[in-house]
Amino acid sequence: MPFQTGATIFDYCERGANPAFWAEPLNAVTNGGFIVAGLAGVVLSMRRPSSGRSLWYWFFILNFMAIGIGSFLFHTVPNVTTVQADTIPIGIFMIAYLTFAMKRFVRLSWFLTAAGIAAFIGAMIASLNVQCWNGRFGFLDNVPPGAQAKCLNGSLGYAPALIAMWAIAGWLMMKRHPAAPLVFAAGATFIISLTFRSVDFSLCNDIILCGRKAGTHFVWHLLNSLTLFLLLLAGIKYGGHRQEVLPPRPKASQDRYAFQ
Repeated sequence: MPFQTGATIFDYCERGANPAFWAEPLNAVTNGGFIVAGLAGVVLSMRRPSSGRSLWYWFFILNFMAIGIGSFLFHTVPNVTTVQADTIPIGIFMIAYLTFAMKRFVRLSWFLTAAGIAAFIGAMIASLNVQCWNGRFGFLDNVPPGAQAKCLNGSLGYAPALIAMWAIAGWLMMKRHPAAPLVFAAGATFIISLTFRSVDFSLCNDIILCGRKAGTHFVWHLLNSLTLFLLLLAGIKYGGHRQEVLPPRPKASQDRYAFQ
């Protein structure tokens, strides 16, 4: 289970109780997935005409780099400073991409977008305050002393992001928007990714690589990199200023070869 001794935070199976820099080699190195996703985004963006290279895309690309670097720092030198470097870029991405999706995909006004972001932040704060103990759960203020524990190894905090992603995907599918399959695929990947994040300690004794307990958190990094890339790809391909929807299905009565 996660614990903290002095300045070091022991949050994941692979580290165990080892404070060394390379105590989490898999968790550290797999952050390269975010860097690869960002570089792939650079290639895709450069292939677009200059008029289609939105600043949004470059912001997301730089955000991916920050996520990878911040998470690497936390998984090599885990303390109260690097945990901020790990979590803040992720929070920024979730808020920024939701804003992008509501404006570019759903075409909401800025007022409704701001309201949606406010609701999302409120849900995030509430979910991060939920604690689980002895088969029960409650908010932080109601937890017995010494019984605080993050639900699902902290993965519950990502529930609002998962719900928002599926809500956007559902809306796009109803509107037959071409970005729907990519956002849907991102949502499906994110569910699998969260599952691996949640069972890191549960399977700690079962996942042994090179004679070391590895856990499953490194899979979260790889699948989460794919999730972010799919969302970026949806934005680059279909997040232009013009509304892009699939053409309506032709009706039989519109067949020009029909009998007069």
